Amino acid sequence: MNSRTLWNDNWYFAKTALGVNWEDRTLWEREMQPADLPHDWLIYDTKNLYEDSIGWYRKKFVYSASGVKRAGEAAQENLREQSNSVAGNACTTCDERVILRFEGVYMDSSIYINGVCLGDWKYGYSTFDWDITDHLREGENEVVLRVTFQSPNSRWYSGAGIYRNVWMICLPETHIPLDGIYTSSVETQKGYDLTIDTELKWGTDNGNYALEYCLYYTGDSKSSAETASREIFRVKQPLDGGQEKTSVTIPVDNPRKWDITDPYLYELQVCLWRDMLRENGSAETIGNSASQRTEQQPVHETNSRELCQEEHLRIGFRTVQFEPDRGFLLNGRKVRLNGACDHHDLGALGAAFHKEAMRRKFELMRSMGVNAVRTSHNMPAVELMELADEMGFLIVSEAFDMWEMAKNPYDYARFFKEWMEKDVRSWIRRDRNHPSVIMWSIGNEIPDTHADAHGQEITRSLLAVVRKWDYRKVAPVTIGSNYMPWENAQKCADIVKVAGYNYAEKYYAEHHEKHPDWIIYGSETSSVVQSRGVYHFPLERANLIEADEQCSALGNSTTSWAAKNTEYCITMDRDTPYSCGQFIWTAIDYIGEPTPYQTKNSYFGQMDTAGFPKDSYYVFRSEWTDGKKDPMIHVYPYWDFNPGQQVDVRITSNAPEVELFVNGVSQGKQQIDHKKGTVLQPSWKVPYAPGSICAVAYDETGREIARQERHSFGNTDHYVLKANKSALHADGEDMIFLEISAEDRDGYPVENASDYVRVTVEGAGRLVGLDNGDSADYDAYKGTVRKLFQGKLLAMIAAKTTPGEIRVTVEDAWAATVNSMTNETGAETATAVVETPDNTAAAGHRTATVTLQAVEAPIRPGVCATEENREYPPAFVDPGFVPVRKLEMSAPYMRLTPEKPYVLLHTRIYPMEATDRKLLWSITDASGIPSPVAKLEELEDGESIRITGVSDGSFQVRCMTCNGTTNIKMISQLDFAVEGMGQTFHSPYEPVTGISYVGSFGGDVSRGVENSAGTDKAQPTGLVYEALDFGEFGSDEITLSIFANDNDPHRIQIWKGEPEESGSGTQGTLVGEITYQKPGIWEVFQPDTFVLPRRLKGVTKLTIVSEDKIFLKEFHFTRQEKAYARLSALTDGVTYGDSFVRTGDAVEQIGNNVSLEFTDMNFGEAGTDSIVICGRTPLQQNTIQLRFTDGATQVLPFPHSEEYRELRFPLERVTGEQNVTFVFLPGCNFDFKWFRFEKSGYEE
Repeated sequence: MNSRTLWNDNWYFAKTALGVNWEDRTLWEREMQPADLPHDWLIYDTKNLYEDSIGWYRKKFVYSASGVKRAGEAAQENLREQSNSVAGNACTTCDERVILRFEGVYMDSSIYINGVCLGDWKYGYSTFDWDITDHLREGENEVVLRVTFQSPNSRWYSGAGIYRNVWMICLPETHIPLDGIYTSSVETQKGYDLTIDTELKWGTDNGNYALEYCLYYTGDSKSSAETASREIFRVKQPLDGGQEKTSVTIPVDNPRKWDITDPYLYELQVCLWRDMLRENGSAETIGNSASQRTEQQPVHETNSRELCQEEHLRIGFRTVQFEPDRGFLLNGRKVRLNGACDHHDLGALGAAFHKEAMRRKFELMRSMGVNAVRTSHNMPAVELMELADEMGFLIVSEAFDMWEMAKNPYDYARFFKEWMEKDVRSWIRRDRNHPSVIMWSIGNEIPDTHADAHGQEITRSLLAVVRKWDYRKVAPVTIGSNYMPWENAQKCADIVKVAGYNYAEKYYAEHHEKHPDWIIYGSETSSVVQSRGVYHFPLERANLIEADEQCSALGNSTTSWAAKNTEYCITMDRDTPYSCGQFIWTAIDYIGEPTPYQTKNSYFGQMDTAGFPKDSYYVFRSEWTDGKKDPMIHVYPYWDFNPGQQVDVRITSNAPEVELFVNGVSQGKQQIDHKKGTVLQPSWKVPYAPGSICAVAYDETGREIARQERHSFGNTDHYVLKANKSALHADGEDMIFLEISAEDRDGYPVENASDYVRVTVEGAGRLVGLDNGDSADYDAYKGTVRKLFQGKLLAMIAAKTTPGEIRVTVEDAWAATVNSMTNETGAETATAVVETPDNTAAAGHRTATVTLQAVEAPIRPGVCATEENREYPPAFVDPGFVPVRKLEMSAPYMRLTPEKPYVLLHTRIYPMEATDRKLLWSITDASGIPSPVAKLEELEDGESIRITGVSDGSFQVRCMTCNGTTNIKMISQLDFAVEGMGQTFHSPYEPVTGISYVGSFGGDVSRGVENSAGTDKAQPTGLVYEALDFGEFGSDEITLSIFANDNDPHRIQIWKGEPEESGSGTQGTLVGEITYQKPGIWEVFQPDTFVLPRRLKGVTKLTIVSEDKIFLKEFHFTRQEKAYARLSALTDGVTYGDSFVRTGDAVEQIGNNVSLEFTDMNFGEAGTDSIVICGRTPLQQNTIQLRFTDGATQVLPFPHSEEYRELRFPLERVTGEQNVTFVFLPGCNFDFKWFRFEKSGYEE
């Protein structure tokens, strides 16, 4: 009889540096410590999440002909007594096979059984098996897994270790191989034809074997017929000896369909029987109707046959269709994929898989309206697929983020050629029976697909391997591509026909017409970035990069490649009827890929890593849920800013009409057209005043259907605890998720609270993670002290294996914090309110306590439930540190004029006990770029400044704090204006930020990292910069700092003024055309300097036009000394005489008695001793006289040249201030473009 036992217990772990091998056993064995599996060794050090290292896992166990048992380090006899019972883990005969299954090990692992290396498994995401039978010995055995992590190997946080389950599996000599059962169903007029394909591996015995298939209703049946008898059919199929695969098709009348609204599952049991006497005949059906059920035999009847193997599968009956003009259909009806991409980490748990944490993830996504998940960009955990089946999620299962072309030096591309077929085999065979799978994605953003034709060869190979194992086409094959504009990528898409578009919705219509047989969907969309509860005003100004390393939750932080805003991806998908739908990037933040910063977590999610919703969560919820069934409304931001500050207030709702009230006064109603509208979030600008904002939703009749109110608040008075459930199962695996928040003395949420708290879990539970969702916070996930971020913290509490009470206490982390409380923060004896599903409450002194329950439950053998959080010091601050919660700025007026040219501004720090009281100040524009409009002077008290207007314009005063760290953590901003003081001029000799353009035309402009401006790749884009003061002499040398994600040449025009196509109504002057070309390095800006044919002088409007996609970080001109600058003969001096002609860029045909005079040339004390002249002459030699103010004359013989050439002439040293005249005497014939004096000692 086969057996399958969880094998997560009694493992030991050690971490070593790279280069340590099996032979260095003493090095790693002495570091061994017990470890719970699943295990991610990198998550414990948040400041070193990508540490190059090797993990060593060791487990000892006892083997005998009668069974396999776990074992530790104690005496063998004692170990036998403590080990699992043989019944659950037995090898009943000495000829059965013992297999270890690893569901996920990241990455590059090698296995040793009793010192013998059996081999390697390279990919970190695919399930793999090792048959260890032939290497076992009677008595104690040892398995060691060596896991290598070398960074960078991934674009996101991968984790490292045995991060998914391990199983011990015993199979009889003749058996059904692992994942050897394949089911598929085809809808018929009466129901479905269920086909079951079963693989067989034969031993040496001569027994007669048969397969038996039983289909059962599961326990949540709704009909009385289903309840009466669980069995639907039982089919027996005799086998021929040596038969490697068999197939049977069984009709199932009118089954209950699996659907996202009703994910009904059936249980399929497949038994392998060894018959004593072989029965003749073909497949026999028993009990296919009520009258036949009396003929059935008990499943475990052994009088005439022996049960060798029993396998159980959960299957569902559903019909999936993809149509080019209709999109995706499930069970005959069109279903739009409201999908989300999801990385595999679980926040504070790291990559270590916990089913209950994944269940919570799915529940959070479902609440937002998500019905489909793309497992980006790797094979998911087994339990994820099981949960998707149970909960009704559609799955796009993805395998790879790279093929042969690497994205990182140590990624899977190193192994792809050799290992691809093994990994695809593992992937498809394991998951092909899940009704939730609707697509197999063979790659994401694969550069091979657009590089050359070889990408098409790989696509065909992958398609063939998928079809080898999913030959009945349970799900189609797809690719998610950001290369869809390129021809080669389109050829790859044409091979699979199901085309996933990453951030390329604008190509849908063109490609739908060009490829009418394609299935089109958004495999990756959105990528709008936001930090929960952080707002950078104003809304209308794109704001990607800020000093606080946070992204604005207003919706005005967008990346260059992504959607313009959240509404864009919603409406684009909504208005494309042939699209299957989309998968937004992402539903929930993940560790790693912290665009646009170099912090810890991503900012892309609609929820943070703790699962707390950001404001964008409600935007999707308003469009992806039914306002008739579940009306909702959400107003943001929270209500606590500077007095008089202009605040953008936004409302999301699934209702057709909303109204905003500020302190009880209506600001007006606005309509939301959910079917055709593009503005899905009405907005208002209102000045902040303490009180409240209230949003009200109305249905089509004007009836109120939803309301939300948010209040101003003070400092933290007490903590609030809210658990997702009040009890868990004491099985070592269940979890409770406890939300910790803060309220002020009036019971209003303190939505920017940042208090440090200590979390203690006692009794029958374990604290296994703390997460606040802050990407810039490096305090330990696995510690007991963490601060609230924007008023929230999540505690993850796991079960032990004993029932009882679980007491959770949350208190101020440092005693000093409690002792220094003043009336400003609330009452000295604050009340702690605890909310749980049963509304229990507790009280304390800045201490909140909740009692939960662990109820008795079955415990799976092999579960390990010992790990819990421990003390870690804060990452950057000392114990006792009290963070700043708010910087409140106030000024008597905010408009500066000649009558009131300055103002005093004061900042109040909350709470009063805050430790770090050093304030930083700046005057910027709305994007955070330094502004010359005003200047500031810090006053002695350290909390006030004097602001003086300089020139007309608007500006922000920013008050900032590092809050005990080395980086800015909080920005408070207040808007001011200057009027009547004159125009502002900018120096082109200092860096001009790309994003500081005042206008644009042509293509779309996006905001990139480091305040860069991204131009459109589809059409020329112009960026206009005003009021650049070049001075009287000016400059013709420009340096551009550019990032281009390719190696191609990029043509760029520099205009004085604006070109006619800008629509300005004026015609500027083209100063020059340049070509920028450098090897592309991702998000690295590389400067290049160009000399323009014309010099820019005076106060000038400048336009930079790019023909394609670049990111311009900044530009500046070289401030030139006139005496040593390259001077144009045509424009930089005065020409007079008898004979000459002015051409486009030169003075030509210079003849008798012509002089070119250049004034105000200061050669300084060092002086010049050479000159370079660009010219030409048809004469054998043209003599030029060079005269200086001091009377010196030097003769320059310029030789014959048909083309313009540059020649260098030595000079007797010239110093000081001079006027310089080039004199051409009778008989000359010379064409003159430019010249340049060189400083003495200059060597070319």
